[in-house]
Amino acid sequence: MVGDGAAKQEKSLVALSSVLAAVGLTSFKVVVSIATGSLGIIAEAVHSALDLMAAFLTFLAVRISGKPADKEHPYGHGKVENLSALFETLLLLVTCVWIVYEAIHRLFFKAVHVDASFWAFLVMAVSVVVDFTRSRALMRAAKKYNSQALEADALHFSTDIWSSLVVILGLICIKIADWVSALAFLDKADAIAAIGVASIAFYVSIKLGVRTVQALLDTAPQGISDKIVEAVEAIPGLADCHNVRVRSSGPDLFVDAHVVMDGSLSLEKAHERTEAIERTIQEIIPSADVTVHPEPQRLPALDIANTKEKIIECVQALPGVIDCHHVQLHYTDARFFVEVHINMDGGQSLEEAHKYTEMVEDAIRHIVPDAEVTVHPEPIPVQGPPGNWQ
Repeated sequence: MVGDGAAKQEKSLVALSSVLAAVGLTSFKVVVSIATGSLGIIAEAVHSALDLMAAFLTFLAVRISGKPADKEHPYGHGKVENLSALFETLLLLVTCVWIVYEAIHRLFFKAVHVDASFWAFLVMAVSVVVDFTRSRALMRAAKKYNSQALEADALHFSTDIWSSLVVILGLICIKIADWVSALAFLDKADAIAAIGVASIAFYVSIKLGVRTVQALLDTAPQGISDKIVEAVEAIPGLADCHNVRVRSSGPDLFVDAHVVMDGSLSLEKAHERTEAIERTIQEIIPSADVTVHPEPQRLPALDIANTKEKIIECVQALPGVIDCHHVQLHYTDARFFVEVHINMDGGQSLEEAHKYTEMVEDAIRHIVPDAEVTVHPEPIPVQGPPGNWQ
C-alpha cells in the first residue's frame, strides 16, 4: 500500500506540473498571438489551451484512477484514464477542424497582416523548450507506471514541439517576404504553417483515439494471449491452457486463464502450480493481476479392471514369462503408468532377462498406448537335487 501511495503521489505531481506548464504557455501564446495577428501562433495558443484542459483532465484522472477497487468497481477505477484520453482526442479533433477552416479562409478569402516580431519567435522558442522538458518527464512517469493518461499528455507535449517548429518556419518565411519583395508570396506561409499544426494534431488525435477506444472495448494487446498460452503450456505437468482473457483498466492489466492439470493432485499441489502459472504470466506482463482457473483432467475412457486382466493374460502368454502379478495401473500428468511384476527363470543371463522385459513392455503398450511401463522381474530358482539348496 505504501508503494501504491508513493506511485499515486508521483503521478499526481507530474500531472500537476504539466498543468502549470500548460497555463504558462497558453497565457504567453494568447498575448503574443493577439499582438502579432499570427494564425500559426493563434493555432498554437488554442492547441496549448486544449493541452491545458487535457492536462487538467489527466491530473484528475490520475487521482481518481488511483483509488482502490470497491464493490461497484471490482477492477478498480483505471477506466477513468481511458475516458480522459477519449475526451482529449475529441477536443483535439474539434481544434483541427477550426484551424484548417480559418487557414483556408485566410489563404483564399481574407488578407491578414502577420507581424513576425521578436516576441513571436520568443514565445515559440520558449514553447519548444518547455514542451521538450515536460514531454520527457511525463513519458518517464508513463513508462514507469504504465499510465495511458500520462502517456497521452506526454504525446501532446511532444507533438507541440513539432507544431511549434512548423510555426517558427512559417514566421521565418513571413520575415523573408518582408525583406525580399520578389518572395512576397511567402506571407501566406503562416496560414500554411497553421494547416501543418492541424495535420500533426489530427494524426496524433486519431492514433490516440484508436488506442483509447480499444482500451474501453477491452481489446487485448496484440499477440499477448498467444505468448501466455505458449509460456504456460511449457510448465511441466500442465496439459492445456485455454480461454485466456486480457483486459486493461487504465494502467492495470487483468489476466484470466484456464489450465488443465492432473485431477488426482492434492489441493496443496494444485495451488502451488497455479502460483507458478501466475509468476510465469507476470514475467510476460509485470504487475498484472492474474487469476488462474484450474480444471481437473478427466481420466480417459478405460476399463481399469478389464485392462489389468488383458495385461496379465497377454504377458503370461509371452515366452519366458512364468507368471504375471501385482499389476498397477494409474493415470497422472496426462499419461498412464503401468507397473507389473513377472516371474522368470532365474538361471538365464541378465542380458536375456532384459530382452524379455523389453518384450513385456512392448506388449503392454499395445494394450495401453504411450504408457510409461515399469517391469519388475523376479527369478524362480533353478530346480536341482534337494541337497544343493536349503
